[in-house]
Amino acid sequence: MKVQIMGTGCPKCAQLADNARQAIEDAGLDIEVEKVEDLKQIMQAGVMTTPALVVDDVVKSSGKVLSKDQITDILQGG
Repeated sequence: MKVQIMGTGCPKCAQLADNARQAIEDAGLDIEVEKVEDLKQIMQAGVMTTPALVVDDVVKSSGKVLSKDQITDILQGG
């Protein structure tokens, strides 16, 4: 599984990355979180508002900061 946080490095992007790392750690998963700050790459993924959570190249959320619990649900297939 590949998890990416897409955004330009704003505080909301950092918060989403922190929440994702915490969700992964709490769930006991061995997944690395990659931060993507390159606008070209973000747009190629189809993301128009940041921050965005991308799991296995599928945009799961954009334009909001998901909570740790919301991210856990997404990672567990919810």
